[in-house]
Amino acid sequence: MEPSLIYKALSNETRCQIMLWLKNPDEFFDEQSYLQQGLNFRIGVCVGDIQTKAGLTQSVISSYLSTMQKAGLLESERIGKWTYYRRNEKTIQEFSEYIQKTL
Repeated sequence: MEPSLIYKALSNETRCQIMLWLKNPDEFFDEQSYLQQGLNFRIGVCVGDIQTKAGLTQSVISSYLSTMQKAGLLESERIGKWTYYRRNEKTIQEFSEYIQKTL
């Protein structure tokens, strides 16, 4: 875990919003469309759905997700031509503990 990368990733309001959406995806995304494909939110949320929800261009969202993944906040899984992102709870817990101990 590299705290400086996490601080940078969380310094953007939209990236923080994405973290919230991915914490409880069933509150923010249509799970039915995933179930119809034999998927669920345990695999993550499709980049296209995140992009639509954020209302930003695909390139901006891809950049944000890449920043968050490099910081260790997100994990991704590719299925066919789609990439799905979910929170990396282990890193989030480690960062929480780091903050409690150092700040």
